[in-house]
Amino acid sequence: MPNGILYIVPTPVGNLDDITLRALSVLREADLILAEDTRTSSVLLQHYGIKGKLASHHKFNEHQTVGLIKEKLLAGSTVALISDAGTPGISDPGFLLARECAREGIEVQTLPGATACIPALVSSGLPCDRFCFEGFLPQKKGRQTLLNSLNQESRTMIFYESPRRLVKTLEQFVQVFGPERECSVAREISKLHEEHCRGGLAQVLEHFRAVEPKGEIVIVLAGLPEEQHREHHNKYKEERDCGEERSQR
Repeated sequence: MPNGILYIVPTPVGNLDDITLRALSVLREADLILAEDTRTSSVLLQHYGIKGKLASHHKFNEHQTVGLIKEKLLAGSTVALISDAGTPGISDPGFLLARECAREGIEVQTLPGATACIPALVSSGLPCDRFCFEGFLPQKKGRQTLLNSLNQESRTMIFYESPRRLVKTLEQFVQVFGPERECSVAREISKLHEEHCRGGLAQVLEHFRAVEPKGEIVIVLAGLPEEQHREHHNKYKEERDCGEERSQR
């Protein structure tokens, strides 16, 4: 019997209409649907009249369940993986299962579809031809080190953040990147109260100090302007060359 297929299926980040016809077809035909939170996913499935075997697969149990899922796939079952919203594997469970299936030679197909980071990027008005996705920052260990390492990044940067930590994160961004660095904070993408707050970091920070942030948050931050990036590179090169000259004396 041939192996089954693991389908990684994006689900709406807000409006329930933001799902593809192919995604609905895969979910209807799957032998097993893996969900990050079965309660959340049940709302979507019931909305579209999809009745299938729903099982829990999240970051707290994925190491224990991956073996059983592989067995089902190797036995020919079709399995669909969904998260609470967006594309599994992008700041959501999915990487581990996809990696293990790939190692076993099990076919993995990821459907195109909803994600929060791309609409936030394109709507920001910041350059989107080159960008880097940073996801959620570490809450404690390594957070400042990572931010410092991004200080000279010339590409547009994308971060996810919770509303309760947004002000603190923007305060740190002001310290690391400077108050004038351009950014856009997208809130509640594809939902009724979608909002995009754009401007310098200090300006955006003041807005969210005055207005309590709510909902899902995406921060889009401009990279270091090219001329500053060149200046930093030239300064680093000069310092390195001077260091080499001293060491040779």
